[in-house]
Amino acid sequence: METRDPELKSELDATLHARSELGSDYESALVESFLEKVEQRLDTTLDRRVRRHLAEQQVSVARGERPPQPMGNFGERYGFGIISLILAIPLSAIGAAAAHTGGLVVAWLGIVAVNAVHAARSWPWFRHRSGRTESDWEG
Repeated sequence: METRDPELKSELDATLHARSELGSDYESALVESFLEKVEQRLDTTLDRRVRRHLAEQQVSVARGERPPQPMGNFGERYGFGIISLILAIPLSAIGAAAAHTGGLVVAWLGIVAVNAVHAARSWPWFRHRSGRTESDWEG
């Protein structure tokens, strides 16, 4: 077993040695103790990574660079497309009933256009050329 953290490996070895000496009566307490040490180690590592990331963002802002924009989560990216396809059913029916084939084509052109604009928000050149400024309201 290759490990990156020799201190954690020694803790595991000590826990296993204590279990063999104490027996299975203390197994749950030993496992909980070891898992608590692992959790503390993970918290420390995560805190260090978050601090480093925040420091890098502060440096890039101080240099005048724009911080990288998150791409959005699964719900934002695909949920919009799914909802627009669900809404396409009644829009298609209304367009076809009102103006036959022409109305159906116009309805679907609108659906495609709305989805294209929504997808283009994630393109870096689109964001840069849009001329919009960042605001606190945008995620």
